Amino acid sequence: MLLTLLTPLTAPAHACGSQRLGEGSIAAIEDHRTLSLADGRKIRLAGIEWGVAADIARPVLSDLLLGRTIALKGTGTPDRYGRIHAFASVNGSETPIQYVLLDRGLAVAGTRIGDAACRHALLERERSARKARLGIWGSGDYRLHQADDPAAILQSVGRFAIVEGRVLSVRESGNTVYVNFGRRWSDDFTVTIAKRAEATFISAGLSPRSLAGRVVRVRGVIEERSGPWIEATAADQFEWDGPR
Repeated sequence: MLLTLLTPLTAPAHACGSQRLGEGSIAAIEDHRTLSLADGRKIRLAGIEWGVAADIARPVLSDLLLGRTIALKGTGTPDRYGRIHAFASVNGSETPIQYVLLDRGLAVAGTRIGDAACRHALLERERSARKARLGIWGSGDYRLHQADDPAAILQSVGRFAIVEGRVLSVRESGNTVYVNFGRRWSDDFTVTIAKRAEATFISAGLSPRSLAGRVVRVRGVIEERSGPWIEATAADQFEWDGPR
């Protein structure tokens, strides 16, 4: 079953991370996405996307983590850059740094998180910060794009963004399912789903065609094909208020 993303959740302090990956001491903050441990491992903070610029993010991580021992939870399988994607908690705490960044309004929940309890926990913290207008939500440095303003969305080409709007139609053409937020496909915001991936959406509890008529928020990297678009590869890129 896919997530009912605005339903309150009672979750443990650390709902994220499928397995314990031991501990390590932070030797360096290589960049705003990469932590270096004293044992040589490279860590990528899982589950979030920064909402602030790299030159702001890196000092924040240094203040929170540099020289400290952290406990790690994640999958343990390195990505193609050799980094382990993990949730990191300062030793003695059950609160991942990702939660802290969301609570401060410095980050937003990412995609392809997989675990429902973890995704609920991340989104609840993002929403709380947004409601309180903390960090990026109060400064105006980050905002939800509106699907009916494609020109504004195009300003975020190449970057992770959240777009909100009503789905006017869902159409299939060739090997692609098009989730249309406007009537002019060449200009308006669109989300594409590869037909071969549709089964994974359905197995997660989301039939793409059920999106028609709903006001949704969709997360992903903005690309441009005349108008702005996001390629959706996982059902958890979509959320909306209320029951499914």
